[in-house]
Amino acid sequence: MIVTGGCYTERCTLPAWDQLFGSGGRAAAAVGDLSPGTELHTFCPPGSEQKVQAVMGTYGIGVTASPSSEMVEFTYFHPLSIPEIHPAPASIPRAAPLRVKGDVVLRFSFMEGEAIVEAKTVVYDPQSGGVREPFRANGSTADRLTIVLNESELRSMANEEDLDAAATALIASEGADVIVTKRGTKGATVYEAGGGRAEVPAYFSDAVFKIGSGDVFSGAFTHFWAEAGKSPAEAADLASRAVALYCGTRALPIPADPAVLASLTPLRTSTAGMVYIAAPFFTIGQRWLVEEAQASLLALGADVFSPLHEVGTGDPDDVIAKADIAGLERCTAVLALLDGGDPGSLVEVGWARARGIPVIVLAEAVRPSDLTMPRGLGCEIVGDFATAIYRAVWASVQ
Repeated sequence: MIVTGGCYTERCTLPAWDQLFGSGGRAAAAVGDLSPGTELHTFCPPGSEQKVQAVMGTYGIGVTASPSSEMVEFTYFHPLSIPEIHPAPASIPRAAPLRVKGDVVLRFSFMEGEAIVEAKTVVYDPQSGGVREPFRANGSTADRLTIVLNESELRSMANEEDLDAAATALIASEGADVIVTKRGTKGATVYEAGGGRAEVPAYFSDAVFKIGSGDVFSGAFTHFWAEAGKSPAEAADLASRAVALYCGTRALPIPADPAVLASLTPLRTSTAGMVYIAAPFFTIGQRWLVEEAQASLLALGADVFSPLHEVGTGDPDDVIAKADIAGLERCTAVLALLDGGDPGSLVEVGWARARGIPVIVLAEAVRPSDLTMPRGLGCEIVGDFATAIYRAVWASVQ
């Protein structure tokens, strides 16, 4: 397999992460054991070639690097935050295009330029960080083509709101054989040119580290579909399993032992419920965390009841308490942000557990003794923000 994609510096504050991957680098590393001899074609500034080759070499990946102006850096506060990109994408000089020929190619969009691909089988992942241009617009060709993208990218590229209609339109306009739409906690939907349609579940992981999960999906799908001969639905299912394994461990490459992926548990895909945010919001830090939690839950497609936003603080205490409890009665899961030991939040946790509502507790800096009651009541205690958000969404599914 040949992978064309960026090799970038990635940094995250919480949890700590400082790696050289990028879309191309991570996808290539992901299939290092599954697809020996995989090559990465990327851009690299002068003086960085040896570092890129050394990092990729640990995964058995060969590197062909074309010159670019400087190393691009992505900085995240947490894995669900929007990254800061340096230098600003609009200021990055465009390098001369890469030209790649091969039997199987995975093509990502770049920050620094583009890849012109000529191959028998291509998987194209336009990525939200790059230019979402049609695959063939730059002269690329493929005998067989799959486009992997998320829901917003599909709607944007097809100029259609309905996902089924968008996939049908994109298959026609791109001459694609397969469209794979990644749908977050809902898994993925696979569309085939002949009219086939399949739903693929997401899979459970103990932790959720989302940075680069889409890269792993595309790398795994390319291997299983284009090299291993799996059907598009089977390949997407195995790719979904590979993503869960990566998100839970942050480890690459994907194990070559099929029993590892086979052991993973699919998530329920029934009707989504509503997540209640139990948290204090009396300081800048507390308010920021509630706002970030609400935005992250909504981005994953969850319905959310946030007392800060739905009830506020201006009414008498008894009115606020009754409105909060009425909100709890509508919810199917609670996300409790318990740093600080807010009594009101603890009351909401106890009320929810007494009625059998699952509670996910984010406890980053809480004394173990303060978690005695939440733990004893069967709450799930989580130590990082992204995992708590995903666990709350999973728990809310009815």
